[in-house]
Amino acid sequence: TVLLSGFTHAWQTWNNCGPATLAMNLSRLGRKETQADVAAVLKPDPDDKNVSPHEMVAYARALGLGAVARVGGNLEIVKRLLSRGIPVIAEAWIEPEPNDGMGHYRLLIGYDDATAEFTLYDSLFGPDVRISYETFDAEWRVFNRTYVIVYSRDQQTAVEEILGHALDDEWMYTQALATAQAEAAANPDDPFAWFNIGTNLTALERYDEAVLAYDQARRLGLPWRMLWYQFGPFEAYFAVGRYEDVLTLTAANLRTAGNLEESHYWQGRALQALGRVDEARRAFERALRFNPNYVEARQAMAALDLP
Repeated sequence: TVLLSGFTHAWQTWNNCGPATLAMNLSRLGRKETQADVAAVLKPDPDDKNVSPHEMVAYARALGLGAVARVGGNLEIVKRLLSRGIPVIAEAWIEPEPNDGMGHYRLLIGYDDATAEFTLYDSLFGPDVRISYETFDAEWRVFNRTYVIVYSRDQQTAVEEILGHALDDEWMYTQALATAQAEAAANPDDPFAWFNIGTNLTALERYDEAVLAYDQARRLGLPWRMLWYQFGPFEAYFAVGRYEDVLTLTAANLRTAGNLEESHYWQGRALQALGRVDEARRAFERALRFNPNYVEARQAMAALDLP
């Protein structure tokens, strides 16, 4: 049994679970940043629906802290990190109401093997929330078991000891791919297993295989908000030249929420590839209007003006 202390709980404001969860993590490290401070950098548009793990990592590193985002986590890694005093931010899928699923960040602060439960600080549901290992993992795996850790520099050795090979991207994605493939073999009708297969293959740049996995996930049916948070299909379809698929998926996203800068960005990339440069420029402009700190969109815009 482990239970960490020293956190300041934050009830999230609208669409603000990422900044709120990161602020709670930072509070244990003696930082005073509020969720509003974090959000001002990570999501200048208050209605932005997504803060990505790599954005959280970049923010923490800019403060001089250690931070890393990984996929393919497991319960043992989480417990080992907690036992060394390192809380874990996990990206999960929650469904408060039927057909109303959404991505959500949670801060894990403890565990109890006697009851098979984690304790977490949740920006929606409160401090000291307990959740079974089984439920947590079922909701975590929808995001390929993505987790972020933010820690003091004197904890670097502990992080390296615990994560080991998982700090190597190729090893990490290969292991996560094997897990997803095993889950798809056990249940071929599981869309999340196929989606994770596609995501890990995309990270390994095996795009021809990735699009087949994503095709299968889409045939089986995915939640309508799925691509608000995960962009592997855009990258994979773009890489194999299926630009119309990128436009179809981004258009579906933007019909439900216009302020999804990643969808505007990938829409622009596909339009540019199809020679529709003026439309591409407008798409990149929209991405930057919602998030002026979006580096990839700024680079794509600049590239339009190159000879």
